[in-house]
Amino acid sequence: MSHAAVIGTGFNVPSRTITNQDLTQWMDTSDEWITERSGIRERRWVEIGDDGKTIETGAEMGAAAARMAIAEAGIDKDDIDLIIYATLSSDVFFPGNGVFIEDLLELNTAGAMDIRNQCTGFVYALAAADGFIRAGTAKTVLIVGQEIQSTGLNLSNEGRDLAVLFGDGAGAVIVQATDEDRGVIASVLHSQGRFAGELIGEVPMSTVKGRITQDLLDQGRQFPFMNGSMVFKHATRRFCEAIKEVIEKGGVDIDDVNLVIPHQANQRITDAVGARMGLSKERVYSNIAKYGNTTAASIPIALAEAVREGRLQRGDLLVTVAFGSGFTWGANLVRW
Repeated sequence: MSHAAVIGTGFNVPSRTITNQDLTQWMDTSDEWITERSGIRERRWVEIGDDGKTIETGAEMGAAAARMAIAEAGIDKDDIDLIIYATLSSDVFFPGNGVFIEDLLELNTAGAMDIRNQCTGFVYALAAADGFIRAGTAKTVLIVGQEIQSTGLNLSNEGRDLAVLFGDGAGAVIVQATDEDRGVIASVLHSQGRFAGELIGEVPMSTVKGRITQDLLDQGRQFPFMNGSMVFKHATRRFCEAIKEVIEKGGVDIDDVNLVIPHQANQRITDAVGARMGLSKERVYSNIAKYGNTTAASIPIALAEAVREGRLQRGDLLVTVAFGSGFTWGANLVRW
């Protein structure tokens, strides 16, 4: 039976770099405070034009990452028969960005679907792509993880706990049907909705007439909320559980895994997971210091950089793992 092999990767981040020191113009913070709490030293934010709109759209950023992945894969863009687009920050309320990227890439009416699993979006998307390929519904799938978080942050002392964490960017992979001994071996996916309110972006909401009210704005509920200590505790636990589950499902041992690419949520979480799993720092990829938390884009950006740094060789075993809003979590085991 055919399964999905990753044959191309790409990424795109805005040129505008925001350092921890830059954030001090909006809030009472410091480079030391941010670095100690998160491991982040800088992040990329989109440029804002004189009209108050971003210079580039999220879909345009995703398309740039996709073109890099297509070039690396060495395929014709019209080979793509399905797009899976993961983002919590679609350019408009609807439709999703998948159809916009289909147009930007001038694809031949490829199918397009968007998924809303926030930080776990790429893990779910890769599992879905593998499922479509195994079912024979698709042969070549473009997966994009992309976020514009900067335009929705509360840049004040009240919002600093979240505002210092997030960045903008896009990552993309091409996966294609193969019968070779490579590709997605196993995936595990989980959720626990009773914790949804601990990491949430509420507004705009369809349960309110007009989807937004002045009262909601006055309460600041247009900004994301996170119970940081609870998320940290659950994330550290679920990351480890997902890694153990996916390698057991794939019939391999943790010592067989060459590289783990976790969602780039917080360096302290990454370090804690590596220590609990007995993984050396060289076997756990991290680029959060440069980009911050880019949500659904973080794993594909990290994957594209890892490939370009020579961190993955043919035959290596890769684990991608994530935890985020929902709560949702999961992992993929991939033979490179």
